[in-house]
Amino acid sequence: MRNEKAVVVFSGGQDSTTCLLWALKQFKEVATVTFDYGQRHSYEIECAREIAEEIGVSFHVLDMKLINQLSANALTRSDIEVKEGENGELPSTFVPGRNHLFLSFAAVYAQSIGARHIITGVCETDFSGYPDCRDVFVKSLNVTLNLAMEEQFVIHTPLMWLNKAETWKLADDLGALSFIREKTLTCYEGIRGDGCGKCPACKLRKQGLDSYLAQKQGGGSL
Repeated sequence: MRNEKAVVVFSGGQDSTTCLLWALKQFKEVATVTFDYGQRHSYEIECAREIAEEIGVSFHVLDMKLINQLSANALTRSDIEVKEGENGELPSTFVPGRNHLFLSFAAVYAQSIGARHIITGVCETDFSGYPDCRDVFVKSLNVTLNLAMEEQFVIHTPLMWLNKAETWKLADDLGALSFIREKTLTCYEGIRGDGCGKCPACKLRKQGLDSYLAQKQGGGSL
């Protein structure tokens, strides 16, 4: 695959940055595409831009603010509280159709630059119950995109079956543990690095990091 081109769906967060570094090991040329969907912290886009520039890959932003016209959620509305799902309900941070739209537009962008591979950091192991993070969804959409566009896209999900500790291990294996810990933005409160430590995203990130570091220090395996 080193002679092929790839597009990474990129947010500047832990998962997508890990996927970007993974892609650079797999493909000869890698581009990133970031989406401006009116997220409550526009700093996320600047963070992604800075990381892309530092790593030396192309950076492209697509305007997807139309999502805000269709649903209200905590990622696009500052007046909605960030809450984990209760009693089988989805978290308030779920943006309906987001990954469906992002991957579809990423495919259009990939076609425009002659890329066949699309990489996304969705994960079914440590996720918040988002239906569009599931493996079955990604595989289904992959087939649909190929039929709709007469292409042979391959959607890669390097983190699909990894928990957060294993994602940190992958970052370490890629020689980028400190880089991802310090440079990325995962926090729902818009705080780079280790974040606020209180929101669901920060808690999951910290639990994974603590677990991985404990295993590493103890000489165990994940």
